[in-house]
Amino acid sequence: MYDDSPSETVASTRVNSRRLADYVGQMVRLPCKVLKFEAEGVIVEAADGGQVTVTTPMDPATKIPNELSQYVEIVGKVENASKIKTRGCINMGDDLDMKLVNDTIELIHDARFYQKMFR
Repeated sequence: MYDDSPSETVASTRVNSRRLADYVGQMVRLPCKVLKFEAEGVIVEAADGGQVTVTTPMDPATKIPNELSQYVEIVGKVENASKIKTRGCINMGDDLDMKLVNDTIELIHDARFYQKMFR
């Protein structure tokens, strides 16, 4: 599922690192910047600047490839306030305004709009 196509079977909300604790056990989308690869996954910087560990299942088909663009969107299940188990990864290029992305995420979760415009 690392072919730049979104997961077609999972509805998920976009979040930043601050919002992860509200979604433990749920599927989310995390726009982020790739910082470094580790043995069990990747360390990323979310749109709000917080660091998140992204782990991969043991299945080789879902292993995160080393040839990611600088910015990606992780689709996965939140394990805790700083860790996501990935289901997919969408390349978003090497030039993304993360401040704008974070502002959009905060609007999505703003009580004035949440569940009215964004679901």
